[in-house]
Amino acid sequence: MKVDVEKVKVARKRAGHRTVANLEVVASTIEDAAPAKAALAAVAGNGANAEISSAAPVVREVSLDDPSLYMNREISLLEFQKRVLEEARDTRNKLLERVKFLSIVCSNLDEFFMVRVAALKQKLSAGNKDLSIDGKTVSQQLTAVRDRLDELMQAIYDCFQKQLVPGLQRQGIEIVDYSELDHRERAAVDDYYIATIFPVLTPLAFDTGRPFPHISNLSLNLAIVLRDTDGRQHFARLKVPQQLPQLVVVPQGPVRKKTAPPQRFVWIEQVIAANLGALFPGLKIVESHPFHVTRDAEVAIKEIESDDLLETVEEAVWRRRFRKPVRLQTDVGISDDILGILIENLEVNPVDVFRVHGPLDLTRLRQLPSLDRCELKDEPLEPFTPPEFSAHADEDIFTVIRREDHLLHHPFQSFLPIVDLLRKAAHDPEVLAIKMTLYRVGLGSPIVKALLEAIENGKQVAVLLELKARFDEESNIEWARALEREGVHVVYGLLGLKVHCKIALIVRREHDSIRRYVHLGTGNYNPTTARLYTDFSLFTADAEIGADATDLFNYLTGYSHKSDFRRLLIAPVTLRKRMVELIRREIALGEGGRLIFKMNALEDKAMIRLLYEASRAGVRVDLIVRGLCCLRPGIPGVSENIVVRSIVGRFLEHSRVYYFGNGGNEEMYAGSADLMPRNLDRRVELLFPVVNPKIVRYLRDVVLEKYLADNRKVRLGKPDGTYESPRAGTMDSQAWFIAHRTLQAD
Repeated sequence: MKVDVEKVKVARKRAGHRTVANLEVVASTIEDAAPAKAALAAVAGNGANAEISSAAPVVREVSLDDPSLYMNREISLLEFQKRVLEEARDTRNKLLERVKFLSIVCSNLDEFFMVRVAALKQKLSAGNKDLSIDGKTVSQQLTAVRDRLDELMQAIYDCFQKQLVPGLQRQGIEIVDYSELDHRERAAVDDYYIATIFPVLTPLAFDTGRPFPHISNLSLNLAIVLRDTDGRQHFARLKVPQQLPQLVVVPQGPVRKKTAPPQRFVWIEQVIAANLGALFPGLKIVESHPFHVTRDAEVAIKEIESDDLLETVEEAVWRRRFRKPVRLQTDVGISDDILGILIENLEVNPVDVFRVHGPLDLTRLRQLPSLDRCELKDEPLEPFTPPEFSAHADEDIFTVIRREDHLLHHPFQSFLPIVDLLRKAAHDPEVLAIKMTLYRVGLGSPIVKALLEAIENGKQVAVLLELKARFDEESNIEWARALEREGVHVVYGLLGLKVHCKIALIVRREHDSIRRYVHLGTGNYNPTTARLYTDFSLFTADAEIGADATDLFNYLTGYSHKSDFRRLLIAPVTLRKRMVELIRREIALGEGGRLIFKMNALEDKAMIRLLYEASRAGVRVDLIVRGLCCLRPGIPGVSENIVVRSIVGRFLEHSRVYYFGNGGNEEMYAGSADLMPRNLDRRVELLFPVVNPKIVRYLRDVVLEKYLADNRKVRLGKPDGTYESPRAGTMDSQAWFIAHRTLQAD
């Protein structure tokens, strides 16, 4: 094979003089790594070219359509769950925070089964022949997912039993089995059972006259075998009440020692199992075992056939309760007979049965972080309210926004200015109209309260309330009806599109003209999640953004074929096209190009391919991707100029920021959109430009710089889709933002 010496020189420069040995390592780390192997072959050389080949990296250009260049989205999601689990393992975190992370990863896996595994099973049943981004069939994906899940579940229980339980015990918090309680403790727990648990329980028999009961999603149950006085055996199911504490406090006896006795807890299902005789008097308890069911929650909403979207969503939510199980969890001691009854009547595939060494449903550990043990938890964060937005500010909020754009960085800075803006608008006699989108509102929303106050004060109020927000449908339906009852114009969503953008528009009369004030965000209008997620809020009175906001709401509430906007990037209209143009502009700059993208997920193949092209052109690309990432960094000749970081810490990284160097004439956008097909093509999303030089400097030189400097909570992506943590550093970006939350964009 003849080697083009000039191509070798260029490739060596881009790859940082990687050697053949480097390529062998890369190739060995990627399953079916044809591109890396091809790159290795290209530099192997022979004969007269051996000297050049020994140091040259990639010469032959790999096709960017090769499936092995892309990471499977389901496997990448499970890799993210592993990173969450690492926080539970990390002894540098406070103990009860570690318990919280374990609860979170188990909750995440519940959703993974309900949505992702369920979707794959639906495709399999439908005979779907489409291949995934990495070239796998549906069946191959399910097999790979199950293998990873087995490993992950084992790691979760190892963490719980070998690290957290002993660690809690050393701190005087003991989770014990009922069998470990002494006589006095058992008596006290049994009294609690009789007084509190027993009245709530409803045993359900299964026989010829009574059909197998419905097992609700994510419910914990006991499967019980009983023997009657005539020797006949019966089967019963008992649901463990979810509304009671899942870890029952073991009452303390008289304290004789100077040191405080440990706080002891026992799982509620063990207390129930030990007292089943009270529920079945005269029968013998042969055996009982806990089981936990996860159902398919991926329900298609048939919008096209619908005359009333609200009723259609309500029906879909109701149907979700009866979807097929996608997972059955039991303890390891369950008998084959009981397991057979469950498999047959729940219609569960045996491969979807997971036997667990330990208590089922560890999401219930979320009870422990509420204990009054401040030394075992992070210090509470009190968000900072900038002086210009405080109750004692010299100027009203409209004057502040009119003077210049303002940015808030949540949760480090308060969410209250958003609520205050809407309250001010609700009572300001010069405000004519308020329009906004709502996605995940939450309970007792002050946002909704402000909108209701506005309608009471004669304002025109229009709300796009997305009913199809997964797992928030019922809450959103209630809010939609409450708003409609008071006269708010409520739009439920758009046909075939989910409205995910975060925007509020206030139309105000000022002297003889109309001025528009706009709030734009990366996160939901939800004060609860605003304390848990990292997000950005922009307040602006920019006339062009205001005009775009008006056009957007006309598109959302009426009929419009609007195909261009002045400043805002709107999906599915302009966002994809403009992002392609902006990335290609950096590609044209070659080594002078610069891209920094921060997002929740990167899945879109066309966007990943563009980023590969940018890397090949010499553009330096930093990606901060919290969750799934289908791009493989560090492949010579493909992505050696791309670094993927994932930051998992105290707060959920939720903000999206896209920075384009543009040869020094930089551009920056933030908003609601990730680079996924659903965000770019099947949702109404919004990215807004950041134009105020002070805010640009703050986002570039403070926020993004601190994320890129993080060496404590960061994980670095590898070519095989796994991640590694430096673990030696002390730079925790989120902790830095907490310590410097009074820092302004100036």
